[in-house]
Amino acid sequence: MTMNSKRISFNSTKVFVIRFGAMVMLMGCLSRAAGFSGQTKDGFAIPQPGRHFVFPRDHGSHPDFAIEWWYITGHLSAPNERQFGFQATFFRLALAPPGAVVRSSSAAFGSQQIYMAHMALVDKNSGRFVYQERLNRDGWDAYSSTNTLDVRNGNWSLRLLSGKTNDFANDSDNVSEKIELQASIGADASFDLDLKPQKPLVVFGVDGVSRKASDPAAASHYLTYPLLAVKGWLNPGETNLAVAGQAWMDHEFSSSQLGAGQVGWDWLSLQLEDGRELMAYRMRRNDGSTDPFSTVAWIDQAGKVLQVGPRDFKWTILDHWHSTHTQADYPSLVKLEALNPFTGRVETFIVQPFVADQELAGRSGQAAYWEGASRVLDVNKKQIGLAYMELTGYAKSLNGRL
Repeated sequence: MTMNSKRISFNSTKVFVIRFGAMVMLMGCLSRAAGFSGQTKDGFAIPQPGRHFVFPRDHGSHPDFAIEWWYITGHLSAPNERQFGFQATFFRLALAPPGAVVRSSSAAFGSQQIYMAHMALVDKNSGRFVYQERLNRDGWDAYSSTNTLDVRNGNWSLRLLSGKTNDFANDSDNVSEKIELQASIGADASFDLDLKPQKPLVVFGVDGVSRKASDPAAASHYLTYPLLAVKGWLNPGETNLAVAGQAWMDHEFSSSQLGAGQVGWDWLSLQLEDGRELMAYRMRRNDGSTDPFSTVAWIDQAGKVLQVGPRDFKWTILDHWHSTHTQADYPSLVKLEALNPFTGRVETFIVQPFVADQELAGRSGQAAYWEGASRVLDVNKKQIGLAYMELTGYAKSLNGRL
C-alpha cells in the first residue's frame, strides 16, 4: 500500500499553533456550511465542543451516542523475567437511539444495545498469542452502567472501585481512582488486575471534540488515562503468576468514527521511559494517504497535552507482515517522525512489535484487525519505551461499519 510521501515540515511551535488555530476555524466554517446539528439523521448524538465532563458519571455509558468503547492495553512482568502484553476491550453498539420504540421478544434481553468484547494476551518470550471475542445483547450477560465505570460481558468485567464525583474542569488531580479488570481467554488464560492512574485523565481533541474526518459527525469525545500502574494475577494457561506493569486506557464515545473515503486507521500509544506519552492516529484514505484530520498528541511529564496535525508528522512503514489468517498485509515496523510542540524539535520513534502475529482475525464475523504489544526504539535502536499499535481496515474496509 502506498503511504503518504509529503515531506514533513520542521517548523516552529509558533507556526504550529497558528496552523492548528486556523484548522479549528476551518472546522467551524465547515460545520456551519453543512448545516451541522447535534444529532445524526438517525437521532444519535454528535460530540459537541465545550462538553462539561463530570466523573464518575462520564466514565460510564452514553447511550445517546451510537458507538462507545473502553480500551485497555498494557505490559506485564512476571517472575523469572517473563513478559506479557494484554488487551481488554469492551464495545457498546446502539441499535436504536434513546426513546425509540423497539419490540423485544424476551424480558431478559434488551433490543437497543449490543455488546462486543475482545481479550488478548501475548507472551513476549515464547511468541504465543491467544485471544477471544464475544458478542451479546443487552441483558443479564452484558451490561454497562450510565452512572460510573461498570461494564460487563459474561464473566468479563471492568469496574471503577473507588473515586468521588469529580468536576473535570476544576479537578486536575483526578488520579485517586482504582479500576478492576477481570477476564479470561477460553481455557488459555485468565487475569485479575488492579489499575491505578499515575497521571491525570486527559481529553484529546479541540475543546473536547476529537475530529476524525471533514464530516463533523465523524468525531468522538476521547478520554484517556495515559499511564496506569498495574498489579494482580495472570494465569497464562499453566499456573497463577503475580504480575506488575503499566497500561493505557482509552474511553471514546461517538456516533461515527470514519468519513467518506476513509478505510481505517493506524493508532499508537507510546509510553516513554522519560515520563512522556504520545498518542497518534493516522486516518487512512482509500489510496493509502493520510487524512488531514489525523493527529499526534504529546503528553508531558505533568500531563499537559499538545497536538500536531499531519503537516507536522510523518508515518513511514519499514516492513510488513502477511497474515495467513485473513491474507492481509500489515505494517510490522513503523517509524514516526513528529514535531514536538513543547520544544519545536522533531523527534523520531521506531515502533517494533514483540511478536509479528497479534491479529484478531474476526472469528465471530467481526472485522479483523491487528493490535500488538511493541517496543519503542530511538534512531540508534535503543529501547526508550513501550507501545501498543492498532492497525484497522487492512483485511477489509471499516467504512460503513463505524
